[in-house]
Formats: sequence, structure tokens, C-alpha cells
Amino acid sequence: MVEFATPEQAQEKKATRAAFGVTLAELAEEGVPVVAVDADLSGSTTTAKFAKASDDNAKRLFNCGIAEQNMIDVAAGLSLAGQIAFTGSFAVFGTGRAYDQIRNTVAYSGLNVKICPTHAGVSVGPDGGSHQMLEDVALMRELPGMTVLVPADYEAARSSIKLAAKTDGPVYVRMGRAAVPAVYAPGVELEVGRAYVLREGTDVTIVANGVEIREALLAADELAERGISAEVIDAFCVKPLDEETILASARKTGRVVVAEEHSKFGGLCSAVAETLALNHPTRCAFVAMNDKFGKSGSFEELMSYFGLDSKAIVEAVESIVAK
Repeated sequence: MVEFATPEQAQEKKATRAAFGVTLAELAEEGVPVVAVDADLSGSTTTAKFAKASDDNAKRLFNCGIAEQNMIDVAAGLSLAGQIAFTGSFAVFGTGRAYDQIRNTVAYSGLNVKICPTHAGVSVGPDGGSHQMLEDVALMRELPGMTVLVPADYEAARSSIKLAAKTDGPVYVRMGRAAVPAVYAPGVELEVGRAYVLREGTDVTIVANGVEIREALLAADELAERGISAEVIDAFCVKPLDEETILASARKTGRVVVAEEHSKFGGLCSAVAETLALNHPTRCAFVAMNDKFGKSGSFEELMSYFGLDSKAIVEAVESIVAK
């Protein structure tokens, strides 16, 4: 039984990336053979916290310099030596720059490498469009055998890192820079292949993940005031997708809005649309980046500018409810 954060716990904001280093340290303390491989960004990715936890951990952090392709290959080699290798770096470099190595060295060989970039999406903020990775989920989802996780908060990220360690083969865990409210209670244990109904409703289904969860919940509050009952589902596991939970909700409500901090092509929007098209064609709308690169600005400004905030979700819901 998954427990959710109390209203008081939800007030405490933490970035999902903050869970990375400390969770690796917990796993090491439990005797799990984890190693961290970073690309000279261990302060930002928080793998530095893993190294600082013990002298042994310090020997298990490998800084490959600003060379993500090499980072992936080093992680692949460590996995072949029996280690569970977690890679850091920012999402734009850790997936885009190193895609060839992820595809041909890690995924093609089915190696036990966990690709865990931080600073994904427009929530990177002032770093601008060159650093705002919005295609990574699509890239990773397309790879055979790759499990793809997009946690909504600190506790979900902590659980996702532990799931990655337990899951044999390549796993992608997408984390962000911005601090976000708590969704789940401390110590929550999520499951690969599961989606979680955060709020029940009857008029529309909102499927979201990552930072869009908080926007979906805010939108559900706003919609309730307008007499529309929204069911909110956290599809933190994009692959394998929990089709059963999503289809059950779609059959109940008859309308689905998908919200993700990612291009609308290839990520959660596509995964849900494909599932519905094949099993239960349903009226849909998408709240995602619409074939655009990002821009420099604050997290909140960019969410509003690109139509990714709760207001955009409300408008998307009303557009399909009215039809």
C-alpha cells in the first residue's frame, strides 16, 4: 500500500536529484555493489554525497571528466566486472551526447548500467534551451530492454534509484534540478510497471509524471471548483507502462489529458496515446513541449510560457470536456 505525503509533508520541497547520492550511499551501506560514474558534475548531480559517506565510497566514485561517452563506456566495463554502475551528468549530455554508447554498448549488450541524469527538462531554468533536455525519455524509451522511470518527488526518486539497483539490465532514471513539493510519504516503495492513482475522479483522467504531477494536482483542485471531477495518475514508470491502470481510468472517464515536461513526441504522451489507440480509443489532449526548444528563464516563468503549468492542464481538460 503506497502512502502519500500529508499536507504538512507536502510543504517541504526537495529536488529529485537530491536523492541520488544519498540513496547510493544507503545502498552501499547495505552491501549492494554500487559504483558511481560521473562527468565532472558530482556536486550538481549529488554523487559527491555518495563519495563523502565513507572512504570506500570515495574509491567507488569515478570522475571521467567532461566526457560522457567515456563515462558510459567506463560504467559498462564496471558492470561487466560485477558492479552495479550508476552514471551521473546532466540529461542533455548524459543522454544526447552519449546516445551512441548507451545504445550500442549498454542497451545492445543488455548491461547492468543505470543511467541517472539530473537537470532534465525546462526546470533547469536559466541554463537555457541548450541545457534543457526535452527528448531524453523518447530516446531511452525507444531502446529495447531499457526501463524508464520519471519520479515526481524526492521520495519517488529515492525509490526509483533503489528499483534501478534491483532491476537487471539498463534502467533510466530522469531527475530534475528544481525543488518540488512532496507527493509520497517518506520511505515509499514504488514498483516497476505500476502507475499510481493520486486522486480519484469521474469526468477526465490526467496522466502525468515528474514535475507535472504537482501541476496536475493543482489543476484537479481548480477543475473541482468548476464542477469537473479529475482523476490524477502518476505514470512514473513510462516503460513498462501500467496499461491496466490507465485503461481502467480511461474507460471510466472517457477523456484523457497527458502532461509531461518533455516533447510531446515519443515520451509519456506517445506511450499513453499508443496504449489507448490499440486498446480503447479515447478523446485525448497533450500538455507538453510542442515541437520547440526551451529558453532561459525561471522555472515558473518557463512552465507558464511553454504552456506546461496547471492553467494549461485546466484548459486542455476543458477543451475535451466541451466536445
